[in-house]
Amino acid sequence: MSRRPVGSAPSPQGAERFHEERAAYTVRGTEQPDLERGIAAIRETVATLPTRPGVYRMQDARGEVLYVGKARVLRNRVANYTQVDRLPLRLQRMVSQTRGMTIVTTNSEAEALLLEAQLIKRFRPPYNVLLRDDKSFPFILLRADHDFPRISKHRGARKAVGNYYGPFASAGSVNTTINALQKLFLLRSCTDSFFSRRDRPCLLYQIKRCSAPCVGRIDAAGYAELVAEAKDFLGGKSSLVQRKIEAQMQEAAEALDFERAAMLRDRLRAATFIQGSQAINAEGLDSADIFALAAKGGQIAIQAFFIRGGQNWGHRAFFPTHTDGLGEDEVLAAFLAQFYEEVPPPRTLLLDRELPEAELLAEALRPSAGGKVEIAVPQRGDRRRLVEQASRNAAEALDRRLAESGTKAKILREVAEFLELPEVPQRIEVYDNSHIQGTNALGAMVVAGPEGFLKNQYRKFNIRRVETLPGDDFGMMREVMARRFGRAVSEDPEREGGTWPDLVLIDGGKGQMSAVRAVIEELGIEDLALIAIAKGPHHGREGREVFHFPDGREKTLPVNSPVLFYLQRLRDEVHRYAIGAHREKRSRAISASPLDEIPGIGPARKRALLLHFGTAGKVRAASLEDLQRAPGVSAAIAQTVYDFYHPGG
Repeated sequence: MSRRPVGSAPSPQGAERFHEERAAYTVRGTEQPDLERGIAAIRETVATLPTRPGVYRMQDARGEVLYVGKARVLRNRVANYTQVDRLPLRLQRMVSQTRGMTIVTTNSEAEALLLEAQLIKRFRPPYNVLLRDDKSFPFILLRADHDFPRISKHRGARKAVGNYYGPFASAGSVNTTINALQKLFLLRSCTDSFFSRRDRPCLLYQIKRCSAPCVGRIDAAGYAELVAEAKDFLGGKSSLVQRKIEAQMQEAAEALDFERAAMLRDRLRAATFIQGSQAINAEGLDSADIFALAAKGGQIAIQAFFIRGGQNWGHRAFFPTHTDGLGEDEVLAAFLAQFYEEVPPPRTLLLDRELPEAELLAEALRPSAGGKVEIAVPQRGDRRRLVEQASRNAAEALDRRLAESGTKAKILREVAEFLELPEVPQRIEVYDNSHIQGTNALGAMVVAGPEGFLKNQYRKFNIRRVETLPGDDFGMMREVMARRFGRAVSEDPEREGGTWPDLVLIDGGKGQMSAVRAVIEELGIEDLALIAIAKGPHHGREGREVFHFPDGREKTLPVNSPVLFYLQRLRDEVHRYAIGAHREKRSRAISASPLDEIPGIGPARKRALLLHFGTAGKVRAASLEDLQRAPGVSAAIAQTVYDFYHPGG
């Protein structure tokens, strides 16, 4: 396992705020659980610990992180793990696997809480509560670095200069809101390069979703007024904006300017649509997140509502994992710390229960919220009704989850029976290849489990071995499987890392099965379940897919079988992923330029050369003097380009 250098632990507030007090170390010896060895390793660490706040990581004999915790006083907190009689069975198992620890001291317990959440998301330890749905939330971005700001959907790091509005619960809710905002405020959504090349309005202007600033149909002052109205609307002043548009519409009608009055009427309808689609009784509540927890059947659901500017920006249910043996309030507290590790918190959090460390969480969230954060459990009024609504949604989401889990569990049992597996598969890997006449070839792997597709574990394999001939599907599959399982054998021969599949599903027929079987046998793997799925005689869902076994047998399923639909879905997902990865690779190849091969030539200089000469071929044929005359190209760069194409002088 790779280690970060001492002092380089990541931090939400900057790496300089934390430093490694003691580097990770490994106690050599057996990797089997041993309570006495675990206690000895922890005691060895306790002897060196300071009485300061910080974060500790429990690690096994291989250096894998088992647990991440925070403490107000490190020495006291870690010492508790040596009192095994007072620990629940879950933590006793963790101690028995512990062989080393990593310690990071912080300036305060609030900083430790932030760092703990960050490290949990980074290492995903098996003994921490995990927020499984870690996909970044979408925001609406209104840029501020252009005379005519653009409105767009945004995910990921908020590096662009502008105003961010969110989070929204889903991409669909963002897209719907942006479409309505374009009708309401006529703001452009095109890229800056598209904007700069226009000489006539595009279709969005014709359908009244843009004011066409690219061709001067609106001046900078008029567009700035629209931007200001959009900021007011998204900032919670929607009623003020509506009254303003109503007054403008009335003035246009009185002046007999019916065309402008109709345009303003359409904008008013767009405003009404947005408010109608975000209807929720949030009177008196500006910006807040509402959370409620439901527990049943050993599973937990947490429902979140996002209120911004008095408007409902969507809701989503989360299902944290690794919650066995923990109190519901502990699960909710751990969930919130991880949730706000990336999402900016509002100034108000409404919960359905008290948290054990609510004041600490509020203090930790204060810097990213830009002020004091209120964490409240409402007892009456509109706020209480909102929390009760979230509680009902949490219970309903959990019931649906349990019903779906029961159905999936039944299907997986039937899959195991049909494919003659020794037990129900917990990890299924599906493989496919994609290429066009052998070009831009790659292999793809998707992973599925009892809870659905594990998209953070998808993998792409660029086909690069010399012995793999272009267009050889069997050779491509051999290369993919040799690389995937060759690495698995070398890195995790005992299959303790949880990355070995219980079932390998191959998109193909007898040929692909033979190729894969040969590779697996060469690697000395004897107990890997292999199945190839080939399309039926009608090449579609109406045909009966044929399932090929390693021993040459073939089996089919009825066309209305739920097991067939499930296996088809797995096959279709890897097919989708492989085609998407291939298209992305092909697009990069199309946009590549011969100038990319010249050392020291970056995007800016490449652009300058192409703008001056027109094509890469003309750059190759240019003399040294011509290259030196190109704008933005120094004499040294011109010499580098000339020498690259004329190595003989």
